[in-house]
Amino acid sequence: MPQSGFYAKARRGMPALIDQWRQLGQGEPDRLALILAETARVAHLGEPEATPDAATLAAWSRPEAGDRIPLWAARTATFLLIQMPARPVPKDDDEACAWAYCWLRNRDFASVDEARTALPAHLQEMLTHAVGAAWADRQGLRLV
Repeated sequence: MPQSGFYAKARRGMPALIDQWRQLGQGEPDRLALILAETARVAHLGEPEATPDAATLAAWSRPEAGDRIPLWAARTATFLLIQMPARPVPKDDDEACAWAYCWLRNRDFASVDEARTALPAHLQEMLTHAVGAAWADRQGLRLV
């Protein structure tokens, strides 16, 4: 099923997404974990049961952590990365899928074209295909 393939790629890309936040975020690792959790709460991107610590954030950055990363953490890291003046971008296809998945989960769009147009300019070309795949995955799930 195409949907499960996309979601698997998005999950595999989530550790790299979290790692970008860790690398580019300014501050001590425990502070970055706090910022991630508090931003999730304030921006209504999820409700962390507890605020993670630096060790948890580091564990979520390991390639094998994909399925263990709470969606609120990936959604919030995407939210924060997209706003950074450094204009970070995904480093590979799996990470691009994670960014696109979170982009669609973070905002409501009427169409895939609207979702693509709303991307920051520096991400539009890079994420066009991944947003299309994320949209198809999301639409496929609505048929269930």
